[in-house]
Amino acid sequence: MTDNVAALRQLLLSAPRGALPMTYQQVASALALTPPRTIAQVTQALEQLMREDAAQQKPFIAALVVSRRGDGLPAAGFFELAFALGRFPADTAQQEAAYRAEFQGALNERESADKNH
Repeated sequence: MTDNVAALRQLLLSAPRGALPMTYQQVASALALTPPRTIAQVTQALEQLMREDAAQQKPFIAALVVSRRGDGLPAAGFFELAFALGRFPADTAQQEAAYRAEFQGALNERESADKNH
């Protein structure tokens, strides 16, 4: 599991800008995850990344992964955890805007990390 978390962070940091956002299935394929429960493996790794980023007060790099059905948004679990971690509003009507800001913040964080290496 921790290997998946590290590999996922690296994948999201190194993916070409044009490849983002990625879907859960694209991530599972890129990480060569094997059944059973490949998407569950992705979501568990994403949730761990969110916890790590929240602890370090960084944008959620997990915002760069979306559901293939859902208007370019992550699955509900992303929003639930973002709220639980104190980063998103309770009002679901405001969560899409919060997500869009988080997505942009994650892109900006990637660019600044890239410049520092």
